[in-house]
Amino acid sequence: MKTILVPIDFSEQSKHALNFAAQLARKGKLQIQAINIIEGPQSHTFNTMGEGFANESEDYFFLKQLLEKTKENMANLIGSKAYSGIDIAGSVEIGNPYQSISKAIADHKADLVVMGSKGASGIDEVLIGSNTEKVVRHAKCPVITIKSEVKLHEIQNIVLATNLREVQSRLIEELKKLQALTGAKLHLVKINTTNDFHTQRQMQDEFVRYINDHQLANVHTAIYNETSEEEGILAYAEDVNADMIAIGTHGRTGLLHLLSGSIAEDLVNHSQIPVWTLSRKK
Repeated sequence: MKTILVPIDFSEQSKHALNFAAQLARKGKLQIQAINIIEGPQSHTFNTMGEGFANESEDYFFLKQLLEKTKENMANLIGSKAYSGIDIAGSVEIGNPYQSISKAIADHKADLVVMGSKGASGIDEVLIGSNTEKVVRHAKCPVITIKSEVKLHEIQNIVLATNLREVQSRLIEELKKLQALTGAKLHLVKINTTNDFHTQRQMQDEFVRYINDHQLANVHTAIYNETSEEEGILAYAEDVNADMIAIGTHGRTGLLHLLSGSIAEDLVNHSQIPVWTLSRKK
């Protein structure tokens, strides 16, 4: 890993994300790119340098003031003593948050996104979806979502949920990078549900094959019985006192996403510990 992208909205959650990214940066000698997106019209008459300000309407005047204040806040944040000695840069953009974050991932060739999540429930979770969920669903690099303060040295147990059947070479390759930085034990778990049930004996050879195929080390295996995959992952993570959950996401959109849902996005919303995700879409 070389570059970590951290979306900043100055919420407590995004500051927790930046603090965790800073710990990773110090440990791995990585660069941090912090980005804030102001939701507004993208126009050639107005850019983030405050140049070309051709439209003197009240809305544009307010936007310009907001931009200047946000750039000041960003400079103060990344310039604080907490991040001294870290290669960190900050930028402020105007536009659509999800689109801007996606572009920033590509422009900076980000190897990891660390972002805060407030979670969601009920009607908000079903109908709206957050920018965090969209990034989790589509990002071309791993995403770590964080709700509270996290200490890197406390990441000792990472739960990886898998059905053992899908090819996950890239996911494992990326997760190994985080495992190398943390030294954490990997807890490989298959959740047994009534619709997808396998005995311990059936899975034993599958676990061995999976571990050998992916050359995993410092790993523990388990089968966990629960009514749903999400509940099983959360319960197992609690039972082993996990510090992080890792899972792949299919990156589904549209009707297919509404019908099938996403275990990864549900975990991002409901888990109180950090969730590491990687989209399986190429």
